[in-house]
Amino acid sequence: MCSSSDNPCCNSTQPACREVQVPRSADGIRLDRAIAALLPGISRSQASVAIRHGRVQLFSPNGLLVSHLKAGTPVAAGQTLRVEVSRKEPLSAEPERIDFDIRYEDDDLLVVNKPAGLVVHPAPGHSRGTLVNALAGYSVELSRVGGTFRPGIVHRLDKNTSGLLLVAKNDRAHAALATQLKNRTISREYVALVWGHPSPRSGRIEAAIGRDGAGGKTMSIYGRSSRPAATRYEEISSFSYTSLVRLHLETGRTHQIRVHLKAIGHPVVGDPEYGGREAAIRGIAPAHRPSARFLLTAIGRQALHARKLSFLHPTTGEALTVESDPPADFQRALSIASGAVPQAADLSYFFDKE
Repeated sequence: MCSSSDNPCCNSTQPACREVQVPRSADGIRLDRAIAALLPGISRSQASVAIRHGRVQLFSPNGLLVSHLKAGTPVAAGQTLRVEVSRKEPLSAEPERIDFDIRYEDDDLLVVNKPAGLVVHPAPGHSRGTLVNALAGYSVELSRVGGTFRPGIVHRLDKNTSGLLLVAKNDRAHAALATQLKNRTISREYVALVWGHPSPRSGRIEAAIGRDGAGGKTMSIYGRSSRPAATRYEEISSFSYTSLVRLHLETGRTHQIRVHLKAIGHPVVGDPEYGGREAAIRGIAPAHRPSARFLLTAIGRQALHARKLSFLHPTTGEALTVESDPPADFQRALSIASGAVPQAADLSYFFDKE
């Protein structure tokens, strides 16, 4: 199978190649998932890019090249995968001693309480100081489904969003939890401090989300290649010029809550990318603007926190719920917005209203 006509890996001027035979356990799974699971050091997103750029080859057991590969192409046991990779590309996330808060742990999974400012997984230009580096330094076996750069990561949180994150310790648990996400049986509850007062006070935001412009890092309901997205919201408390809202994700698009709240005219307080800072202040009554600017000094990020996860245990089927109160910066912002004395603010007043 190694000839210059059908295998660029054989050309010494090309990047290095990695090869693996598809085992029975991977029979029928998507090509991008198979690459991430079988070739440590290649994430699913990296696999998708490699497939799009023609850097992946799939051979049948008798050596024939499979054509028209896509990320969703199913692989079959006995086939051979070849992937071109850069020789400079690191093969794994470096272990680092980074403290992180574990809210639940057993033999199958972890629930981590991620602080704001911590990136979840390595990416170009950000290879260290991530949650994945911290997990690598935690000396615990993790699922390989997401690849070496995203070991065990079942879902993501934005860098400056705090709160609960599911991490799988083995492939079986990862697959079961991913299925629950796909079937929308995992409940992900967030709380956010937003500008203004949503009307109606509760509802469902349904608007497709896509990339905002070529090469852009932000998302939009008018973006390219939009995908369906839905978020449910409920106002918990209303203040002079802000509201505290509870949100539930029905889908999990990039920046979904932040994009949807901006779309209905109530961006998250402090959100620099989706109209939650100075642009929002210009839209409130002049009498409240000094207080609003003081509010922004209390929180240097979006006031968004992943507060509660409810799911079925991947092994026992037991219904589990894990909760996390918002961190200190969110609490300070809430105290200012509500007019409470920070030391006396009783969070249960807001968050125990079910």
